[in-house]
Amino acid sequence: MEFHADGKLDGLDLRLLSALEVDGRASFSRLGGVLGVSDQTVARRFRRLSAEAGLRVVALRDAERLGQDQWMLRLRCVPDSATVIADALAKRPDTYWIGLGSGGTEIVCMTRPRHPGDHDDLLLGKLPRTPSVVEIRAQQLLHRFYGGPTGWLRKFGALDEEQIAALTPRHDANASAGLTGPGLTGPARIEPEDEPLLAVLERDGRATYPELQRATGRSESAVKRRLAALLASGAVYIDVEYHSEFLGYPLAAVLWITTAPSAMHEVGQALATHDEIAFASATAGPSHIVVTAVVRGTAGLYAYLSGPLGRLEGVQHVEATPFMRRVKQLTYQHAGR
Repeated sequence: MEFHADGKLDGLDLRLLSALEVDGRASFSRLGGVLGVSDQTVARRFRRLSAEAGLRVVALRDAERLGQDQWMLRLRCVPDSATVIADALAKRPDTYWIGLGSGGTEIVCMTRPRHPGDHDDLLLGKLPRTPSVVEIRAQQLLHRFYGGPTGWLRKFGALDEEQIAALTPRHDANASAGLTGPGLTGPARIEPEDEPLLAVLERDGRATYPELQRATGRSESAVKRRLAALLASGAVYIDVEYHSEFLGYPLAAVLWITTAPSAMHEVGQALATHDEIAFASATAGPSHIVVTAVVRGTAGLYAYLSGPLGRLEGVQHVEATPFMRRVKQLTYQHAGR
């Protein structure tokens, strides 16, 4: 995959973002040592990316690993109302990846109900009572082919295998090697006492251990062990949020793909290998697979639809919803969203 930053970012910026995707909590000195630059250089780049490219490092709960429902919503709205509705949805803690499409008359978002009643409250309560919403389509996500802990930046190949290995957190390396031990493995589960810890990390995935200690009232060693256990089990992962346009890829589109049922898994696995795909999941609903494609522009979207996607056997129908504007990525932030 080619890097087209158009002067906004350079190769070191891409390598730093890629390194954070491997370990978002790595210290500046560790990042600098792997990337071959000083920790001061890493700190300066991190601050600039945060200010100019929307960089945020946050903890996310992995709904698939936790066995929690996730839904993709398509809301068709009357003209001039979609922005207001999208902004209201963005303020909810159970929504993410919200975008405006179809000329500003459609909202696409994912929702992850945290409590059993949240889904019913949204789909059966609030949204149907909103006069400006004229159609609601809800598709449950069934199986993730790509995305979540697996980030899109790795498709650029900015880091070599040695750098990735040097940055990979020990709990990930142990899990990959099949090693076990106290705190290394366990079921993906979040306990009620984990909520203060996650409340901080969901705002800042790089929060220091002293900060986490103060927020939780636990000892620093206890915080380290519990966070390591949550990460090792896959219940939580550290993700990187940024504006893809600063990498030279300003256009994102949701693709609703219909396949032959027998071809669903094979098509999904093939989609996961495509450079353009940042997220792919099997769904229950009118389409069988939903993906997020990130491209350089409309010409790039056409090339992908008519090329790699169009050549996949088993694909019967594709509907594309290019985003006019992304309202929310992973977390809510009023300014600039």
